[in-house]
Amino acid sequence: MKSFLKIFIIFLTFFIYSQSYSWRRQEKKYGISEFQSEKYLGKWYEIVRKDHGFEKGLSNVTAQYEQLGKNKVKVVNRGYDIKNEKIKTVEGKAKIKYKNVDNILKVSFFWPFYADYIIMDYDREEYKYALVRGRSDKYLWVLSRTPVLDSEILEKLLEKAEKDGIKLDDLIYVKHDKSQ
Repeated sequence: MKSFLKIFIIFLTFFIYSQSYSWRRQEKKYGISEFQSEKYLGKWYEIVRKDHGFEKGLSNVTAQYEQLGKNKVKVVNRGYDIKNEKIKTVEGKAKIKYKNVDNILKVSFFWPFYADYIIMDYDREEYKYALVRGRSDKYLWVLSRTPVLDSEILEKLLEKAEKDGIKLDDLIYVKHDKSQ
């Protein structure tokens, strides 16, 4: 029994280390040293997203980012629930995951659970649009400072996501027809 336990612990340690090492390499791949998190603050409109449960049935989705302190950000997501005809709001917190890499965050809407929030690409001059993914390829968002994003920019961002291995067959193009 003791030898089984030792083998199990060794296997578990190796598995955890390999998963951590694999994602550290991936996250270093996405790290953008010139990203300025303070310019990312403010209101963003969700233009496109992958279909997932926690935003199911929502239109007019926005995200508001507000500085809470050093390396911490308040996140307020709002969307119009089409079925129930009302605004849904959820508040969370984000933290910069790595020192000197401000475009990779950990976000939590349900403490103590955090999810990766990786800003893969963005408008480097005026911070007018952003391409965001999660750790998994199941999560993707295209965000804009305005409810409409130029189609050429959107196409470029989606091509980048696809090159990164994200399937685009279940994208939702978010309507913005209600004021919030």
